[in-house]
Amino acid sequence: MRAIRHALLIALCLIPDLLSAETTQQIQIPMSDGTQLSASLFTPDQGQAPFPVILERTPYPLAASGNGWTEQGMVFVDQNVRGRYKSEGDYHPFADEGWGTHQDGLDTVQWILKQPWCNGKIATVGGSAPGLTQALLSPMTPALSCQVIEVACGDFARFTAYQGGVFGKSLCEDWLKAVGVPEYANIWKTQIPGSPYWKNYNADDRAADIHAPALHVGGWWDIFASGTIEHFLRRQFQGGDGAKGNQKLIMRPAAHGPWGAQDLKFPENFEAFHVTPYRNRFVQHWVLGTDNGIMKEPAVNYYTVGDDTHFEGPGWEWRTADTWPPFPTTATPYYLHPDGQLSTAAPNEKDAHRVFDYDPKNPVPTLGGENLSIAYGPYDQRPVSSRPDVLNFTTPPLTAPLETTGNFTVELYVSTDAPDTDFTAKVVDIYPAPESREILMLDNIVRAKYRDGAEHPAAPLNPGEIVRLRIDLGPISWIFNTNHKIGLQLSSSNFPRFEINPNNGQEFPTQTPPSRTAHNTVHMSTHQTSALLLPIKKKD
Repeated sequence: MRAIRHALLIALCLIPDLLSAETTQQIQIPMSDGTQLSASLFTPDQGQAPFPVILERTPYPLAASGNGWTEQGMVFVDQNVRGRYKSEGDYHPFADEGWGTHQDGLDTVQWILKQPWCNGKIATVGGSAPGLTQALLSPMTPALSCQVIEVACGDFARFTAYQGGVFGKSLCEDWLKAVGVPEYANIWKTQIPGSPYWKNYNADDRAADIHAPALHVGGWWDIFASGTIEHFLRRQFQGGDGAKGNQKLIMRPAAHGPWGAQDLKFPENFEAFHVTPYRNRFVQHWVLGTDNGIMKEPAVNYYTVGDDTHFEGPGWEWRTADTWPPFPTTATPYYLHPDGQLSTAAPNEKDAHRVFDYDPKNPVPTLGGENLSIAYGPYDQRPVSSRPDVLNFTTPPLTAPLETTGNFTVELYVSTDAPDTDFTAKVVDIYPAPESREILMLDNIVRAKYRDGAEHPAAPLNPGEIVRLRIDLGPISWIFNTNHKIGLQLSSSNFPRFEINPNNGQEFPTQTPPSRTAHNTVHMSTHQTSALLLPIKKKD
């Protein structure tokens, strides 16, 4: 009996190895300057080397397993970027991933290609920061078979650090704290919009040098929602051989993290599209040559949101399309009127306007939206929309459902008594009484100084000078139901999502010169027709 028990004990100890589908090694990958970057190497136990390779480059802890890749007959290499965990060197977020002084992504790919376990096929994967490392690597080498870029963007300054020319305070500062370099926020703050510094963080402008097919995955309330679609479009239509025409896009009703408390409910089908099996099919097509038909399917899968008291519709469904936007749309203006109306009828007053005071010491608090470390998603805006520094505009109750799918924009004619200030905009779906919820769909900001673009800052405003500016609210697919109202909420702050404008011409609030209150005006006359532009499907 003792011998039998001993044999059983040995067998039990061997079970994990017998069931294991992979062999794990900790390796060091040399960069061209001699720096060693730490990585985990997961190799299939079945099959004969060489294998295709899946590469992830991350500032986060390395994976504990091959994440399902080894079971598909692929090697998985999970590498820590320079300066993170056991990787040597100093960590400079995203500075060493593309075409800067160090080109660690390219060095890693070239090293992998020389290994006996690599058959020459390399795909890159990962989301968020590992998605950004992929985007920055993509113009550097034609050796990539494909990429899976989840919740990321190609132009870091435009879609992350300085949306609308305003520093993304909570996103950037809190993330930099989380990865151990909070002091880096000061570096990014010295590199204002339009600085040549940001060219090293912009893969969108290098689309012609990109040759890899890619799957792009985003969410309507993700921090990179606009950037995900922009990177897809740049590569799909301006990419080099191999990339052009071979991009896929998935846009989910999701944020950057799992849903917590929020004020919009979703039906069960909002998760009916399973990204992982689709991702696997995409990679298998490009690295294994599997004839699974995925590239014959529509390029875009997206979700349309509706009224959460009527899950039977309209809306609440997954759709497909060949591109984005999924069909031709007309940017239909809904004009602002001084009585708070939002209407397709143009204003008929010669000198109509509304005024509010923006005090940097009392900014409008952020409540939902495209955030990372603070509450994100479609929150009810009533706790903040009644403030005196928020201008509200609403349509009459809709007499029929209205679909809006595409990019939303606000065009404003504004003036101020400050040399510079910001203007913010939110689009909300207003539910009928007695609920009267004001569900946030989209929001963004623009700094008056950067109304003509980050590379062309305008001169300080003169008191009363009327200028035109545009707020790009980004994309969504949304159906307003019958009896709902479309709402537009304007102000000059959304804190801490965006940094406070001190209204004194400086980029950031400081002790000297002191901040000041700005008396801001939105004009809505026959000659200054401020409007919300809705993407409405063109009639056949």
